[in-house]
Amino acid sequence: MAADTGVTMDALAQAQRAAIDTAATYQAQGRDVRYIRSTFVPGESHCMCLFEAPSAQDVSDLNDEAQIPYTRVTEVMDLTP
Repeated sequence: MAADTGVTMDALAQAQRAAIDTAATYQAQGRDVRYIRSTFVPGESHCMCLFEAPSAQDVSDLNDEAQIPYTRVTEVMDLTP
């Protein structure tokens, strides 16, 4: 288990694989959605997934289709120098 959060590392790995596979399917269909990475915060039982997509709706669609539970999708801007 991931730090007594009730979430197993296997479940996290399966969700990540589903995000990667669904993003690949979307790209093959011409939808420009890319899974970038996930960050898990065990002490808070939060997992944040980063996608590159034209809209938040595209990311919601991907998570719905991949059957990945989520609370919200928030648009962000990358400010990497």
